[in-house]
Amino acid sequence: MASDDQPNQGGGLYERRIGAPKTTDEVNGYWLFGFGVLLGLAGVVVFLLTDSATAARGIGYALAALAPVFVMLGAVIRFPLRRGGTALGYLGTAVSVLGVVWFVSIFPDGWFTVSGDPAVITLYGVGLLLIGLAGTVVPLLSDPVYEDYDRMRGEAAAATEAAEEMSGELEATREELASAESELDATREELASTESELEAAREDLTAAEAAAASLRESKARFELFDDASGRPRWRLRHRNGNVIATSGQGYSSRGKAQQGLHSVRRNALGAGLLRIETPVEAAAAIAADDGPEPEDAAEPDVAVPSDDEEVASNATFELFEDAGGDWRWRLVHDNGNIISDSGEGYASKSNAERALGRIRDHVAAADYLRIDPAAFEVFRDAAGEYRWRLVHENGNVLADSGEGYASRAKAEQGLDSVRSNAGGAGLEFPDDEDAEGRAGDGESKATFEVYEDRGGSWRWRLVHDNGNIIADGGEGYASKSNATDAVERVSEYAPDASALAAGSAAFEIYEDASEEWRWRLRHRNGNVLADSGEGYASRSNAVEAVTRVKANAPGAETVEK
Repeated sequence: MASDDQPNQGGGLYERRIGAPKTTDEVNGYWLFGFGVLLGLAGVVVFLLTDSATAARGIGYALAALAPVFVMLGAVIRFPLRRGGTALGYLGTAVSVLGVVWFVSIFPDGWFTVSGDPAVITLYGVGLLLIGLAGTVVPLLSDPVYEDYDRMRGEAAAATEAAEEMSGELEATREELASAESELDATREELASTESELEAAREDLTAAEAAAASLRESKARFELFDDASGRPRWRLRHRNGNVIATSGQGYSSRGKAQQGLHSVRRNALGAGLLRIETPVEAAAAIAADDGPEPEDAAEPDVAVPSDDEEVASNATFELFEDAGGDWRWRLVHDNGNIISDSGEGYASKSNAERALGRIRDHVAAADYLRIDPAAFEVFRDAAGEYRWRLVHENGNVLADSGEGYASRAKAEQGLDSVRSNAGGAGLEFPDDEDAEGRAGDGESKATFEVYEDRGGSWRWRLVHDNGNIIADGGEGYASKSNATDAVERVSEYAPDASALAAGSAAFEIYEDASEEWRWRLRHRNGNVLADSGEGYASRSNAVEAVTRVKANAPGAETVEK
């Protein structure tokens, strides 16, 4: 049987020149075949170069006799023979080589020129016969089952060894998998711990935001007034009437005083503390110099009842259907006076009840917003974004931010930009080249644009030099002149308009066209929730009416008329 071993280095030349061998015997057989050919050639050369009947001539005969032996052996072992056939081939080779050695030992004296030596020739011939039988007859007579038994057993042993090796590798893989699962469990525990820490951080952030929001709820208000010398100043007055801060100096204009006020709003909360030793007399003189009292200084603020405080009411909400079939509500004091009404009708009773519910929710906590003659309102819309609008005392919205801001501070920065640029902004008509605009004052960094939209309405916008739209009208106008008039009103009112921070709703106290004072409760979305229903002779009377509404509306019962 040919060997199954992989070819050794001797097969390198064979593989490069002939092809990839399957067994080592295939390579060895090739080299034995070539060796036999070389022996034959060497024998011929020696024969030609030596004299007859000499020992040297005998060497030539011997080399020539060995040539067919190795040629036949090389051919036989290249065959895929059984183990017995290969062994028989090697045995025949040994017998023939023994016959050649015997020939060399007796030549020329013991060799007969005519007949030779029969014993030597017989021995040599038997060797050749055995080699021939190994390559022809033995493969036909041998039983492959028994011949392959050892090979199969060896292959089975090799397979068993490979299986044991694979089993070891599998066990190592299982251990690595168990280790990976342990690491995964540890990672999951760390992730759960991290999520817990993150949740705690979120709770801390929510608490911090709530604390920050509570800091914005002030129990004081800023007042703008003219001092004895006619110069605008500001002071911060607590609801108990005490002045807790003043501007300390007069300003050249109302706008400058408002800028100083806004600077205090932005910087006071995070300001550090620097102790300065000031004589008591000087400090008292500074504190006492807070200017003359404004006309409405004595107007009381209204305390907002807490959630757990029971509110006593001296008024009743009445739901009724008017002559036109609309449902309305009114707040009637026990003395019979109507102190508030819906101001508009509703299509159904349920709509009127929902409107009344909004009044109960917002009226107690609503702030006072004094609009004289216009003011900026900063509010939070339904999406949670901060916006501003410029409101005239007649209730009309002159301008709005057009977009929401992520924080109140950003919204205030936006309205500050409008306040500082609107007064001196130029006017352009992008859609009408023949129309005459106006140039800015050189200090403004924005320009008003009046244009016609796709629906045929005229609109305006205030565009900053950086290309951003910082304000717009929010509504369309029937003509270009109406839009231009709106721009003029914004240019007139925006620079001196104060900023009012509105919560979910706020009371607006204003003077109407008949020079009577009125109030209205406006939601942050711009809708008017309630109004006074009548005019008052003075602003203080309107404030007193608001006070009565704030005191009585939250606890008032509802009856249907």
